[in-house]
Formats: sequence, C-alpha cells, structure tokens
Amino acid sequence: MQNTRQGESLNEVPLKAFLVANKLIVDATSELGVTQFSNGFSNLTYLLEIENKSYVLRRPPVGAIKRGHDMGREFKVLSGLNRGFSKAPEALAYTEDESIIGASFYIMEKVEGIILSFKEAKNRQIPAAEFPIIANSWLDTFVELHQLDYEKLGLGDLGKPEGYVNRQVTNWSKQYVKAATEDVPVAHKVMGWLAENQPTQYDFSLIHNDYKYDNVVFKDNTWTEVSSILDWEMCTLGDPLMDLGTSLAYWSMSSDNELIAKNLPSPTVFEGNPSRSEIVEMYVQKSGRSVDNLTFYYAFGLFKIAVIAQQIYYRYAKGLTTDKRFAYLNKAAELVCTMAWQAIQKNRIERLF
Repeated sequence: MQNTRQGESLNEVPLKAFLVANKLIVDATSELGVTQFSNGFSNLTYLLEIENKSYVLRRPPVGAIKRGHDMGREFKVLSGLNRGFSKAPEALAYTEDESIIGASFYIMEKVEGIILSFKEAKNRQIPAAEFPIIANSWLDTFVELHQLDYEKLGLGDLGKPEGYVNRQVTNWSKQYVKAATEDVPVAHKVMGWLAENQPTQYDFSLIHNDYKYDNVVFKDNTWTEVSSILDWEMCTLGDPLMDLGTSLAYWSMSSDNELIAKNLPSPTVFEGNPSRSEIVEMYVQKSGRSVDNLTFYYAFGLFKIAVIAQQIYYRYAKGLTTDKRFAYLNKAAELVCTMAWQAIQKNRIERLF
C-alpha cells in the first residue's frame, strides 16, 4: 500500500528486487508499505516498511536537475560520516539505475526520535523554559559538525574550500536568474550587494548548508541530545559561517514581519527561544570562532532560501510538480529577498521592519 502524492509513487516490484539484492529484505514478494514524508520541499523522502523493518528512501524531485540533487554525492557524504560521526543516518544502498523507480536513489536507516517541525512543536505545547535546552543541544551538534576532521572521514575531496564564498554568491545568483518567472528588482539589489561585499578570508570546515530544527532528530523530549542530522544533500567543504548564516535565515522570530513567520514556519518563533543575535553569541562561545561580516552571512542565507523557493516554484509553474504547497513560493522568494535587503540597509539581523 502506498500513501504518496500524485505522480510521486514508487514502482514496487523492481524496488523490492533491489532491496533483496542488497540484503535489506529476504523475500521480493513481501508486502511493502510506502509513506511519503510531507515535510520538506526538495528531495522526495519515503518511509519503507517491509518484513518488520523500516527504511528511508531518498530520490530527487520530479523534473529537477541532477546538479542540485545528486543522490550519489549525498550517499557518499553519509558513508563518510558513518566512519566517525555518530549523528548521521547509516547509508545502506545506492543506485544510479533510473529504471527501478524513475530516478537514482539511496536507502538509509530510519532514525527514531523527535523531528521538531513547527507543527510538532505546536502540538507538543513545549514550555518556554525548554526552548533554551533545545537550542543549546542543537547548537552543540552544529559546532561538533564544524569541528569534524573531514580528511579523516574520507571527505577531503567533497569540495574546494578555497574560493568557496565567491563561488556560492556567483552560482546562487545564476540559479536565481535561471529560475526567475518575473522581474523582482529587490532580488537584483541583493545579488549586487552580495557580490560587492563578500569576505575573502575565512575558515574551512565540513558544512551542512541546511541546518535547522526540522533537519535534526532529538533522541527524546528531554531535548538534551541530538541523535541524528538529516538532509545532507548540500553538504560540502567551505566557510562554516555560511552554514551559520543559513541557519540564522531559518531562525524566524515572533518579532519578524508576520508574513515571514507564515512563510518560514519554525519552532523558533515560540516564547523562550533565543534571538538570532543570541544564537550568534552562543555559537561564538561554543566554537571559539569570531563572527565577522554577520550581515553578509545572514543576507546570503536569506537569499539562498529565496533561490530554493523560486526554483521549486519554477518547477510548479512548468507543471513538473502538482504539490499545491508550491503555488505561492514565488511570493515567498520575493519576501525573503526583501528581508535580506532590509538587513543590508540596517546592517543588522533583527528588527528589520
């Protein structure tokens, strides 16, 4: 039985044959349950339940270009992390054979625990006193990630850290232009400023590039331990402050414009959460790393979110996906660009409107 969105179901017969070939199940005729995870806007993620086992399958979105959704690369990242970092799911099998389900994909373990989405946090009615504990555990794991020896993990060839910031500004700007469906002047203002104000000296580390609450799994509701980090598709070697900037961009606050909280729903809007500035101070204390050019990193993080939203809207506008959640992402992209421009004009990361 499958519970998936229209046009995004899995071809069960060849999939089960693949699971048998990789010794993940015994019998190709076993009943398979498939449930598509509804959260997330990028790679498609499915829960596979078969022979009293649970696995997670990841594949690119329908109609997406391979460059931004390289399953082989993501599998390589997980396989490397599995050599010496306990907070990554175990990578189990990968194939480039698109004849199985229509795209390359990989299988990983299902990690048990709590994924703290906005909806999950709201349903749990988490007391304000618990959010500082949540933030500290989340940030401790973030710092731990940035301190990993990527050479020792066999991930030294994952990227070229030299020139990373410049390539990011250039490539994300190109991607925005390519995915544009209308003229948005503020987006071009942001792109111009980022190109002119980027740092040229920075540290190197392994970076996640999408580190936010709903991409980590908390072990339990004591919130003292993150058991796993999910969604490694954008992981690379680069400036850890670019990683921090993206996380800050997702760190919506109740004092933000109400449309921001609506379009970037996050548990961080609830009472008790540290502010974005406090997160920066905590990161400095925990990592021992100074944070210069903060406005640049935050504005770039916002712009990157805008590009991702615009790319998804482009696929929706072209009819490559029917997910109704994507129908207004072009407006969300413009809104986030406006927020980035406000941060640039006021040279701060809070009180932007």
